[in-house]
Amino acid sequence: MYERFQHQLQRLKNNRIFELFVVSVIIISALEIGAKTYDLPGWAALITQYLDVFITLFFLFEITIRFLAEPNKKGFFRSGWNVFDTLVVVISLIPVQDSEMALLARLVRVFRVLRMVSVIPELRVLINSLIKALPQLGYVVLLMFIIFYIYAAIGSYLFKDINPVLWGNIAISMLTLFRVMTFEDWTDIQYETMDVYPMSWMYYMSFIFFTAFAFLNMVIGIVVNVMEEEHTRARQEDAETREPTLGELQAQLNDVQRMLKTLTDNQSNDRESLK
Repeated sequence: MYERFQHQLQRLKNNRIFELFVVSVIIISALEIGAKTYDLPGWAALITQYLDVFITLFFLFEITIRFLAEPNKKGFFRSGWNVFDTLVVVISLIPVQDSEMALLARLVRVFRVLRMVSVIPELRVLINSLIKALPQLGYVVLLMFIIFYIYAAIGSYLFKDINPVLWGNIAISMLTLFRVMTFEDWTDIQYETMDVYPMSWMYYMSFIFFTAFAFLNMVIGIVVNVMEEEHTRARQEDAETREPTLGELQAQLNDVQRMLKTLTDNQSNDRESLK
């Protein structure tokens, strides 16, 4: 009895219409949060309060379905996304009005928008790819910091007297170089120093080559590579866990029938050869 009920919950959880309804509720939740940042008339504020109650109860209903549909209850909380969703739902149950934890409850309601990531598999793949790429990105960021530090020290020594606001010390120089790397009016900084040091353009060109071109392309390459691996792994897991479609079952049945026919023909040939 319970297994049949659990199977029905699994079908509901994997139902495409139910998934789209969950996404719609998350979007409505995001709009409701944004609407509360405005000065609303009384009737609109009342509607947002009722919406908030409905969204909170619906998320509680949805996470309960996902928990009951999970065959391994302990394994449910081994997923970071399930833990995140559960925390958001539980903290959202804190009353917003007349509560010492009202601010925390309001802030957590903002994070309900992130549930879009846990609901849509493609977004989960993107986030997982970024997280798994962090160890490899760490070495690139470290090397970029070394380049920043060297160029900031040189810039502070050479250009401090020209413009102490931009090159006063190594920390300010690093912020200035970040502005150069992002191409935010960097030519104004370059022309200002070229009035005193005409060859200072080499300083900026070499820095831009190392950071904006070389290192940023390395970061993009690492993320894309990890993302391809995550997509491949996600497709393999989906193929292992999802139920076969009617067409796939029919194709498998046809293959079995062909194999049986071939085996029967071979046996008939063997009998004739023995005769």
